[in-house]
Amino acid sequence: MFITPKASKAIAIAILACGLSISCSKRPSDETISKDIQDKISVDPVARDSNVAVSSKDGKVTLTGTTKNAAAQQRAEQIAREEPGAVAVEDQLTTTEALAATADSPMPAAAPAMAAAPAPAVKAEKPKPKPLVIPAGTALTIRVGQALSSKTSQAGETFVGALAEPVSVDGKAAIPAGAAVTGTVVSAKSKGKIKGEGQLALSLTNITVKGKNHTIQTAVFDSTVKGKGKRTAVATGGGAAGGALIGGIAGGGKGAGIGALVGAGAGLVGGAFTGNKQVEIPAESALTFTLSAPLTLSPTAD
Repeated sequence: MFITPKASKAIAIAILACGLSISCSKRPSDETISKDIQDKISVDPVARDSNVAVSSKDGKVTLTGTTKNAAAQQRAEQIAREEPGAVAVEDQLTTTEALAATADSPMPAAAPAMAAAPAPAVKAEKPKPKPLVIPAGTALTIRVGQALSSKTSQAGETFVGALAEPVSVDGKAAIPAGAAVTGTVVSAKSKGKIKGEGQLALSLTNITVKGKNHTIQTAVFDSTVKGKGKRTAVATGGGAAGGALIGGIAGGGKGAGIGALVGAGAGLVGGAFTGNKQVEIPAESALTFTLSAPLTLSPTAD
């Protein structure tokens, strides 16, 4: 029998359509896909202890529920992807490990059901150091930083110096040698202006201890030279009478002839006399002043 080309083409189309129909009829239903995956998960050694729900629509599989760990989750997803008829897999599984970690995370401030954590042990505080008080009457021996004179110095003029000897209180170091001091010229009178006397009075006003400045009060030391050459040194404002004249002799150089310290509360007054009987205190002369009021040092300055 002769088959025309047109008929041959129609037969081919019919055969193709039949093949497609047979192929479509062989694809598992969504119900079958879901059940097969569920059964395989329930017996799998890794994923079987999981609580997994499987659904399928048009071959797209969705996994929901929980697995005991990440390995079980991955195995359940693998089983779904290998299922015949499954075209896609959406994994919405959560592991019990992740849930436990979320439960163990810090909770907001108020959690009355949880036992309060024990309070940290309180360390015993060390006793705070007490301020160090240098009593009135303590001697401060200094070396002046510039020359002073009854002829050239003026009342209110400031002079500087440094502590020559350290000061201790009850065996504790209070002020180190070299501490900077500041003083003032209380009065300066050239010889011949008042009853022919040359007079120079000094006091200390400040001392710096370990970088901290402190205001101090000392007795005023008054060194007087009378017209006939008699030399006196009087400590006023609470100091004892008496004193010693030290320093360069007439015409001596800077710091020449530094003398010995006087004792028993008397101030150490430096000086040299020129021919016109003026009070001269060369630079670097050692002078001793007496505190007329206590000096309190904070612990940080000890």
